[in-house]
Amino acid sequence: MSFPFADVSTRTIPDLISLSGRRAVVTGGAQGLGRAIADRLAEAGASVAIADLDLRRAADAAAAVAGASGALTIGVQMDVADSASVHDAADAVTEGLGGVDIWVNNAGVFPSVPVVEMSDEQWDRVFAVNARGVRNGAREAALRMTEGGVVVNVVSTAGFRGTAPGLSAYVASKHAVRGMTKQMALEFAPRGIRVLGVAPSYVPTEGNLAAAAAAMENLAAAGIDMSSVPAAMTQSLIGRVGTPDDIARVVLFCASDLSMIMTGSTLLADAGETI
Repeated sequence: MSFPFADVSTRTIPDLISLSGRRAVVTGGAQGLGRAIADRLAEAGASVAIADLDLRRAADAAAAVAGASGALTIGVQMDVADSASVHDAADAVTEGLGGVDIWVNNAGVFPSVPVVEMSDEQWDRVFAVNARGVRNGAREAALRMTEGGVVVNVVSTAGFRGTAPGLSAYVASKHAVRGMTKQMALEFAPRGIRVLGVAPSYVPTEGNLAAAAAAMENLAAAGIDMSSVPAAMTQSLIGRVGTPDDIARVVLFCASDLSMIMTGSTLLADAGETI
């Protein structure tokens, strides 16, 4: 059995980090972490497909990324929880970009509902997006990466430990993604595909800020002591909270040949939060 991973030791740093000629997909790419990731991948030379539930937002983000980088960038509609939607979007990417070499599973949801109040439907929705969505994306990517590639799963520090009250489904789903990253690395290696995870701590994006505000309201209404929640979100050893671009640069490292020796790992991008 052949494992086609090159020894890149003689190549220069600019060549190793370059994504010129590669085609990337970023799910949940219209804003927040996904948008920052799309910006950096395009800057490094990749053609980029921004996938989002809202096609208009995806198209607008793609136009902005293309304007900043000059890279070929397209927007596609995708519901990561729907296998047929992911399949159709992957076909559209293959047609629009000519193939897939990098797939970033970034889309996720994080409703805050205490365990005793969470319905089966709410629990299942979190796993449909956060866990099955990663499976759906990785499967479609692997089927199209005929000459190898990289899958990057955006995990979370919640994939390593418990976190703020109300996030049991989110924590469980991110532990699942961390496990899938290991197993997919094992199964995809013979295809020449590396699989890596990136686990950010709390980063103030549009979605995270809205979710945090809703969580504070919901948990306060449930009578849960909220005094520890802000501290749990900002336990940084570097003196500041991370930015979307902090995470995007780690994803770029994973997607590039700088990380050629790595597969199956989940990199903590957490400012030391989980020490």
